[in-house]
Amino acid sequence: MKKSIFLLALILLTSCGASKTVRTSKKVIKGNWTLNTIKYETSGTLKVDLFKDSSSKCFEGSTWEFIPNNNSGIYTVNNTKCDTGKRHFIFTIVETDAANGLYSFLLKPTNEKGKSETNKGFRLRLTQLSDASMQWQQTVNVNGNPFSITMNFSK
Repeated sequence: MKKSIFLLALILLTSCGASKTVRTSKKVIKGNWTLNTIKYETSGTLKVDLFKDSSSKCFEGSTWEFIPNNNSGIYTVNNTKCDTGKRHFIFTIVETDAANGLYSFLLKPTNEKGKSETNKGFRLRLTQLSDASMQWQQTVNVNGNPFSITMNFSK
């Protein structure tokens, strides 16, 4: 009887935890990154504000620090033509397709103490992650049509 209870508890604990792939991804994402480029799937003059913060031009060259042991981080806008400074966030990585290595990435802006004023975040796709580079994609609607934004980072 004790063995059955122990096995059941062990199964429940391992099934509720993050997958091995997500744990590995958290190890890779840990540290400092630079957001190098932001690209759009369509051409033309576009004004895109990211994360309800600043224009995408302000984010190019921003630095990002990911602290996976508590799923938090800080990004710093460095462009002097913009509202510069540090912003805090929490993040979650969820594996959505193990076969293709696709992940859902949730980024939620917070204050310094990790509290969100709106409790709302931004869902992105973590489409590429290695020791040296990372890529996010976000799909938004513009005039009722889906529109993709690609953000490329380097470590």
